[in-house]
Amino acid sequence: MKCFVCPVCKGGLNDDGKTLRCSLGHCFDKSKFQYVNLLMSSKSSAKRHGDDRLMVRARRDFLDKGYYKFLCDEICNVCLNYLENDSIVLDAGCGECYYSSAVINTLKGNNIFASVYGVDISKDALEFAFKRKSGVITAVGSVFNLPVSDSSVDALLNIFSPEAFDEYRRVLKSGGVLVRVIPLEKHLFGLKEAIYDNPYLNDVPSADIEGFRLCEEIIVKKEITVNSSEDILNLFKMTPYYYKTGKSDQQKIESVNKLVTQAEFGIRIYRKES
Repeated sequence: MKCFVCPVCKGGLNDDGKTLRCSLGHCFDKSKFQYVNLLMSSKSSAKRHGDDRLMVRARRDFLDKGYYKFLCDEICNVCLNYLENDSIVLDAGCGECYYSSAVINTLKGNNIFASVYGVDISKDALEFAFKRKSGVITAVGSVFNLPVSDSSVDALLNIFSPEAFDEYRRVLKSGGVLVRVIPLEKHLFGLKEAIYDNPYLNDVPSADIEGFRLCEEIIVKKEITVNSSEDILNLFKMTPYYYKTGKSDQQKIESVNKLVTQAEFGIRIYRKES
């Protein structure tokens, strides 16, 4: 494979359709959902890795309603502007591949053919990713220890996933593109107002990243109206707020049938410096 490597010896992997195997004989079977588990689980004592099924399903159902399509379209446009034929793209923390599936389909529609890979620590997320049938090649792994070879990636997508910049520098080619998507200060402030007595603004991280040059930043803002209590609950459940909120505050949102909230994102595009 062009991108994934053996997590044991870091050697290249050959794909026979059912199994990935390195030259030293380390072997990794594909699941029935076609992802391969390249996570060194012994390094973690956690019983569950990544987003659970509740969060993954809620995010899938909410995103598939098109509420964030305006953001997805902008990410696809960025990829069209920065990618060339035969590029290797890695979605680090890909979730159920809503964004990377759209990217691969947009590129194909514009006669740009790229190999798109996704890594996520959640098996549940990659099961849902498989059902999109988009052609994204997926593996279970941590963004802090990517099962990806050095300097092999032309573009890396970092969409609401952890900041593992040392790893992103390692796997990107010199001059490679990092597309980072972050929530801005007032993102989902209307949702917070419906839940909390004292809603707070988001902290926006610095744009400076060692070893990367910021090329441009695109601000994407839209006021969205969610008219379904089911969709409102899915929006809540797909955020970290759900797991950090007490039961009494959780119950507030269950009675809300209409929600108007800001959806505000920053798309920062970087080049890896030599």
